[in-house]
Amino acid sequence: MSLLLEPNPEMIKAEGIYREMGLSDEEFQMVEKILGRLPNYTETGLFSVMWSEHCSYKNSKPVLRKFPTEGPKVLQGPGEGAGIVDIGDNQAVVFKIESHNHPSAIEPYQGAATGVGGIIRDVFSMGARPIALLNSLRFGELTSPRVKYLFEEVVAGIAGYGNCVGIPTVGGEIQFDPAYDGNPLVNAMCVGLINHEDIKKGQAKGVGNTVMYVGAKTGRDGIHGATFASEELSEASEEKRPAVQVGDPFMEKLLLEACLEIVKWDGLVGIQDMGAAGLTSSSAEMASKAGSGIEMNLDLVPQRETGMTGYEMMLSESQERMLIVVEAGREHEAHEIVSKYGLEAVSIGKVTDDKKLRLVHKGEVIADVPVDALAEEAPVYHKPSTEPAYYREFQEMEVAVPDVADYEETLVALLKQPTIASKEWVYDQYDYQVRTNTVVVPGSDAAVVRIRGTEKALAMTTDCNSRYLYLDPEVGGMIAVAEAARNIVCSGAKPLAITDCLNFGNPEKPEIFWQIEKATDGMSEACRKLESPVIGGNVSLYNETNGVAVYPTPVVGMVGLIDDLKHVTTQEFKNEGDLIYVIGETGSEFGGSELQKLTYGKIFGKAPALDLDVEARRQDELLAAIRAGLVASAHDVSEGGVGVALAESAMGARGLGASVTLTGDMTSALFSETQSRFVVSVRPENQEEFEAAVADASLVGTVTRTGNLHIESASREVAVHVSVDDLRDAWKGAIPCLLN
Repeated sequence: MSLLLEPNPEMIKAEGIYREMGLSDEEFQMVEKILGRLPNYTETGLFSVMWSEHCSYKNSKPVLRKFPTEGPKVLQGPGEGAGIVDIGDNQAVVFKIESHNHPSAIEPYQGAATGVGGIIRDVFSMGARPIALLNSLRFGELTSPRVKYLFEEVVAGIAGYGNCVGIPTVGGEIQFDPAYDGNPLVNAMCVGLINHEDIKKGQAKGVGNTVMYVGAKTGRDGIHGATFASEELSEASEEKRPAVQVGDPFMEKLLLEACLEIVKWDGLVGIQDMGAAGLTSSSAEMASKAGSGIEMNLDLVPQRETGMTGYEMMLSESQERMLIVVEAGREHEAHEIVSKYGLEAVSIGKVTDDKKLRLVHKGEVIADVPVDALAEEAPVYHKPSTEPAYYREFQEMEVAVPDVADYEETLVALLKQPTIASKEWVYDQYDYQVRTNTVVVPGSDAAVVRIRGTEKALAMTTDCNSRYLYLDPEVGGMIAVAEAARNIVCSGAKPLAITDCLNFGNPEKPEIFWQIEKATDGMSEACRKLESPVIGGNVSLYNETNGVAVYPTPVVGMVGLIDDLKHVTTQEFKNEGDLIYVIGETGSEFGGSELQKLTYGKIFGKAPALDLDVEARRQDELLAAIRAGLVASAHDVSEGGVGVALAESAMGARGLGASVTLTGDMTSALFSETQSRFVVSVRPENQEEFEAAVADASLVGTVTRTGNLHIESASREVAVHVSVDDLRDAWKGAIPCLLN
């Protein structure tokens, strides 16, 4: 659109053009009041992206305030590119998770790839070197051609970007459910390392200092991406294809190295990634955080296409771009650093003292608006909340124990369920060994990456069982945090903090907002009890297609610290003769379980119960036992219950099997999804010490050299007797088979 075609302020108001940009009538009136006049086309665009849910969290701020965000080790909580936690020795870990759901639904390869690129920039904009990537993905059932296409392309996009940049993709999780048929979820997480003195913030301080643009040129891709992410998907969404950005991982690698050099330079004042809402959000947020203003001359912005308007340049979400503020008079030094990497560093503006964002294009002021109005002072809504009728109905249901005729057949069928089945088809496409620090590769409870030059390592995971959250968002929210922590503890690490990605439907529907409120209540409670503050994250709402919402899916990304590499623990059995224990007693809990879904084709009833005091105690006891060298293997019991956990522990160990005796009702003993349980193996010589250390551990069997998984009841009836190789074939073959 050329400047001549942009509608004038009167037309924008009279024809309601602001509505197409995502502003409501009330919000447009607020803009008028703030400016004391009608906004022009560019200004309307600035407010529409900055006040979108994606940038302003206007519907979610009231619930986000509930999260505990501080702790003795937290160096940076929410509000910057990524959160930071102290790990001792003057080092810190930097991490964050973000969504790229809507772009991935429309253009799955680039949607996923640019999701990875954006989260990497969030981490190195803090001054940290990214050391690992993880993801959390949700798709419909792998029976429809469209879902297979989305799945294959998303995985290819993640692999293509991460592998080219040279950051290992070490972990993640994937679940498949009809709830995600129309709206896949693609959440990407990045973890980085930093020395305390290198921590940088996105602030535009110092009147007269220079605002510089670094990285790729600006094009017309991704315009209004933030607004697109703040509305439901529909048949018309295909028309939004231009809103999806295109990534260049080789450019990102150059930008990464240039920025890591620039953060060590004493002329740098502030640095921020041009993420959602591009140049608008980075400039307005940097100025607002510093209590200053910014004036920019858009003629100086490096442009990839001819005749771009100020509106297009400010709203473009072209990838691989950073905004930096440098001390006045030292611009040439910044340029020298960046040019070594073949990149441009161009002066496009300066810091002012008037708290305004002022944009000049072709000699005219095309926008003059208060930065705080764009950033901090966006409207906040307390949406109405209503308990859905289905929830009450589920709560009143009696426990239904599915009828299982053949335990062995059922165990094999569960191992073939795509949510449980091996994800090797996925992670084999990722380079998870690049940089050679990966100690525990994908496939165990958590990934482990060593910290070079030390005996320490970081464990990391992503987790969320959204079926539980659908049945009971509060309990499900607690379980999401608790299960992530279980994964971290099973790897020998102490949980440090979480980052979250809150994926929900349309918050304007009271039943959906109720889900958001309850889920964040549960998560907050679990974070407090497990001493894992929330140091940042992302909210992705409006995940609906033609009015049908996804399950509430607040994904938890967690990082833990392993003090000594000797403590690294994995899930597979290690030695013949080791004793097998189940920590925690088993109830009959099948609401939202894999067995329930397999048996009835749907989920209903109550979610499994969770006692956070018991959870915290068992985690502490198990971690202490691991650190004391008493535990050979550890695996949390999650989807599919103890039966699946035993099978997974046996399948990871070549040539080994297990002989186990379980008590009580066999269907519950094998497949119930009761919380706060672990399957661990222990050397016989450590039996006494282990049993003294872990209160709720029951000895159930031994690791054998038979190569079979043998499970019987207390009355010696054989429930399962199957070769581990056959289990492994079923488990590993399931996803490739569905895709073919």
